[in-house]
Order: sequence, then structure tokens, then C-alpha cells
Amino acid sequence: MAVKLRLMRMGMKKAPYYRVVVADSRSPRDGRFIENIGVYHPHTEPSRVEIDTDKARDWIAKGAQPTEAVSNLLAIAGIEGFAERKAAAKAERTQRAERSAKRKGGGAPKASKRSSAS
Repeated sequence: MAVKLRLMRMGMKKAPYYRVVVADSRSPRDGRFIENIGVYHPHTEPSRVEIDTDKARDWIAKGAQPTEAVSNLLAIAGIEGFAERKAAAKAERTQRAERSAKRKGGGAPKASKRSSAS
């Protein structure tokens, strides 16, 4: 069974908040979950992130994969290793983009030739 740490949408229309849950990857976004490990309120100022870090570490040690949004929240919540992973992933993306631009010949788009025949 593939287990993920992901967000479950709650709240009213246009005023969402999210629960951070452990769920089977095949279950629906707002469907069945295994355990609730935190909440995320994006519309409060500043946005509120409350995650039980011990439970999150336990699930990650068991092999649960966090989604990209949850891994960002885990880095904010202070779980060690996630801030470094996020920085390493960003560096890898920039290196990949630079290599791709070099292969394509500088990266600047060439002007298209249009005929002005009327």
C-alpha cells in the first residue's frame, strides 16, 4: 500500500483550511485517511501551520511519501532535513535548466521569419 502525507481540504467555499493527513494514495483527496497529523490555515495572517512533528517523522520513517505542498509545510514546521532537501531540489532544478539552455544554444528564442507578402 502506497502511503502519502497530503492535504485534505476542509472549510467553506472560498475559505479553505487544510488538514495534514496520512492516507492511502489511491483514496480520494477528501476521502478516507489513516491519521490526522496537523492543520494548515492559509488565510490567517500569518498563515498557521500546526503539525505533530513526532507523528510526521514516524510516518516518514515507515516509508510514507509527503507531497510537495506537505514537504514545504514540514520544512516550515521545523522537521530537520526538509529545509535542506528543499534547497537541494531547487539547486538541482536550476542546474537542469542551465544545462538545457546550453544544449539549445543560449536559451534566447529566435525571431520567427514572417513573409510580408500582401
